[in-house]
Amino acid sequence: MTRREAREAAFILLFEHCFKEDAPEETMALAADAREMKISAFGKGLFEGAVAKLSEVDAALERALIRWEGDRLSRVARAAMRLCVYEMMFTELPAEIAVNEAIELIKRYDGEESASFANGVLGGVDKALKEQA
Repeated sequence: MTRREAREAAFILLFEHCFKEDAPEETMALAADAREMKISAFGKGLFEGAVAKLSEVDAALERALIRWEGDRLSRVARAAMRLCVYEMMFTELPAEIAVNEAIELIKRYDGEESASFANGVLGGVDKALKEQA
């Protein structure tokens, strides 16, 4: 499984997690049982890490949503953006790559318009994180 495939699996799990906020282990077990979903150690680490840091990730996203309420985001865009912000804040992955990966997921699952909006928000998060450093 490539890192991109593992990231996509983590994104799908985060999307599912927003419907029923089970423990990460339960979400992964349900995905494995229902769809025989396979997830690598890398993908599992991304998903579990993002869930563990969700309050910090969401706070960073909320600060970047200027004149826009976070609950108006589609669940698809929210899941991809959460994963991206987690990677920007808590991993060594360069922000440009994290943003690009998130935008590709959003384009694939939610459309171009949503991807354009997410790109602006994620750029704002990146800028704020660089200013804090």
